[in-house]
Amino acid sequence: MITPPKPRPEASAWSRPFWNAAREHQLLLQRCDDCRQWIFYPRIACPHCGSDALGWQQASGRGTIYSYTVVMNNAPSAFAADVPYVVAVIRLEEGVQMLSNIVDCDPATLGCDQPVEVVFRRLDDEYTLPCFRPLAAIGAPR
Repeated sequence: MITPPKPRPEASAWSRPFWNAAREHQLLLQRCDDCRQWIFYPRIACPHCGSDALGWQQASGRGTIYSYTVVMNNAPSAFAADVPYVVAVIRLEEGVQMLSNIVDCDPATLGCDQPVEVVFRRLDDEYTLPCFRPLAAIGAPR
């Protein structure tokens, strides 16, 4: 059986700064110049006030696990060789949430509200993915 390639992100003109920074191992987020709210995912206008005065700022790269699931079976797919893997919603210190993977851990040691930090995984020459790793194990999920 032929394994399909992993999908690549579809970068838009307004998300390109995010992907360029990730390739350099930096986590950039948009921030509205008018209402000062952080924004993720990249957009053309602020979802809080409607302004199109958006800039990019370096994020701390730290957050907590808001929710997660451990994928134990994903065949047939491009991700079959990766099981088990963790898909999580990370609440960043800046207040936005990001869907990503948690890596470099035993999934049984993860739990909600656990602190995590960003790490970067190269997908190909164009894309590097921001992933997260736990800062400390807090025990088995409830």
